[in-house]
Amino acid sequence: MNTLKKAFATFALAGSVAGVSAPAMARDTISIVGSSTVYPFATVVAERFGTKTDFRTPKLESTGSGGGMKLFCQGIGTQHPDITNASRRMKASEFDLCQKNGVADITEFRIGSDGIVIASSKEAENLELTLEQLFLALGAKVPVNGEWVVNPNKNWSDVDASLPNKPIRVMGPPPTSGTRDSFNELALAAGCDALPEAKDLNEDQHKTICESVREDGAFIEAGENDNLIVQKLIGDTGMYGVFGYSFLEENVDRLQAATLNGMIPTAEAIASDDYPVARSLFFYVKKAHVGVIPGMQDFVSEFTSNAAMGRNGYLKDVGLIVPPRDQLMNLMDKAETMPNLTKEELM
Repeated sequence: MNTLKKAFATFALAGSVAGVSAPAMARDTISIVGSSTVYPFATVVAERFGTKTDFRTPKLESTGSGGGMKLFCQGIGTQHPDITNASRRMKASEFDLCQKNGVADITEFRIGSDGIVIASSKEAENLELTLEQLFLALGAKVPVNGEWVVNPNKNWSDVDASLPNKPIRVMGPPPTSGTRDSFNELALAAGCDALPEAKDLNEDQHKTICESVREDGAFIEAGENDNLIVQKLIGDTGMYGVFGYSFLEENVDRLQAATLNGMIPTAEAIASDDYPVARSLFFYVKKAHVGVIPGMQDFVSEFTSNAAMGRNGYLKDVGLIVPPRDQLMNLMDKAETMPNLTKEELM
């Protein structure tokens, strides 16, 4: 495509986007929303990008994965975000919302792995938990004499005599967080499934019972800022926290991780999916904004570069469990071709 044609194409696309909200066309900074877990990695990339290129440093907001998806899928136009980060994959229902609002062309990037940890201050009594015990501590309903009842367990020792005789107090993310989604699905549901009573649950009952956190004060929602949980744990040796492995890595001098099913979270165990609560991290690009918002293609290329996500990349230095080389090469190809995500891939 020659220069004149490129200029015309960009002008035409800008015009179509501006038609949604003409006053918003002044924006010249990439807008990124979404996961608090991906936020620190995306921030490092954004700062590098702003320093090494002529483009402005992207603006990031930590809204949680679910909140980011809602904002991202509201529509096309520069009043809407360009990219959303997620600590779980886009749901089919979110894809449908995007399509309904005209966000038809989306590219998905799986950028690496993370694990969910149960952590505490190094001054606290550490926990050795099975996922079954974790569910019995934090599930909204648990089986008692064959019946599912409101969770009666007050102390950890009520769950198992081998656990500390002190109140169950766990601080974690709100329902809008991808970390919460992953915790419910990978930790609570797996623990629930270890109970014989779970075998008699139908699909709806399983979703309602096995993925629901108690709401009586034993589990405390801490908002989208995982650093706040870290600060609370450091000041309260009776509290335990749920957050991504990268935050544990950043505070390894002050925090310790509980074992889950006999495993301590490590980068190697998470990358190999041996750690029981490992998950993938993503970001999603609104293709209609590429070529309209300055620097989007370049930012995606920076995020998926060998310098960022290679074996010795700077994101590994800040705690991202980077993808194997073959997956990174696929990411680099995606950054160039921007293939459309399909609903079938999410089913």
